[in-house]
Amino acid sequence: MHVTALTSRHKALGAKMTPFAGFQMPLVYSTVSEEHQAVRNACGIFDVSHMGEFIIKGREALELVQLISSNDAATLDIGEAQYSCLPNHHGGIVDDLLIYRLDEDQCAEGEQSFMLVVNASNIEKDLQWLETHNRFDTRIINISDKTGLLAVQGPKAAEVLQPYIEMDLKDISYYTFRKTSVEGCDNVLLSATGYTGAGGFELYATSESIVKIWDALLDGQRADITPCGLGARDTLRLEMGYCLYGNDIDNETSPLEAGLGWITKLKKPVFHGREIFLKQKEEGVVKNLVGFVVKDRRVPRKGYRIMNGEDIDIGTVTSGTFSPTLEKPIGMGYVKRGYNKTGQEILISTGRKSLQATIVKTPFLK
Repeated sequence: MHVTALTSRHKALGAKMTPFAGFQMPLVYSTVSEEHQAVRNACGIFDVSHMGEFIIKGREALELVQLISSNDAATLDIGEAQYSCLPNHHGGIVDDLLIYRLDEDQCAEGEQSFMLVVNASNIEKDLQWLETHNRFDTRIINISDKTGLLAVQGPKAAEVLQPYIEMDLKDISYYTFRKTSVEGCDNVLLSATGYTGAGGFELYATSESIVKIWDALLDGQRADITPCGLGARDTLRLEMGYCLYGNDIDNETSPLEAGLGWITKLKKPVFHGREIFLKQKEEGVVKNLVGFVVKDRRVPRKGYRIMNGEDIDIGTVTSGTFSPTLEKPIGMGYVKRGYNKTGQEILISTGRKSLQATIVKTPFLK
């Protein structure tokens, strides 16, 4: 079981630790609801150092990134990031990821450089996938073990971070990033991204630096920033309708089925799965990922069956939770084509009883 550089800090704060993607990670420090509300209303800090990071560098770095990703990395300027996925050859998803267009200060003439940030559970799989398809003049460098990552999220994230950073955080717009120094730690990549929908920043640094930054930001458990675990991370992302790999997307789901057509650039001439996605675009997909709100107080769980009003099986729940903000159970799941209309009444079968639910547009939190 792997640990992050901050594991001792989590235990000192009384976090309940849990295995996740091969790592020991903090699940919760106080309660999921308290940590969730701290992010929605003020500022929370997450250790997400379990995520994987690869540097793609070389004269044909862009060509490799374009081949393996669904989005169009050619549109990225230096200092910009984008959300994307790695399609496989039969139209499924190897992983979803962030792509950063890095500066070229440390590149040889004519080279470009990108950073790919992937899910912890898929680091080895993704690396093998990239290496298998790297027929280009470019290098793939796995820096996952050397890199720490903090997510500072919430409406007061900039206010909390600003005293530790020389640049004006207002200059960092959504899905852009800068290299900066934080608490004497150089070469920190500060990104205006996140997985909560609450706004904020992510900070990439060496494992040693990430400990110093964590300590400085918490500074004796300051009242304006709350350490948060994976429990709140899941409720926050689900309120926004964000997909979780292994639940809502996987090797057998298409990005078009998952509502990720906006990161699937079919005008891009060559990338894995393109012909399949073109056909799906033309003919329609056989299933759709939908959001739903449960009228009962019981939380829908992954694997529960979704039924129509006549008790006919139409799909499967992929994610579910009790929304601390909406104070009701919510979930997502795939339903057969034709059953994805907003306002449609459905039933969630728990095995012993059926929960009444209604299909709604995501994000759940407007």
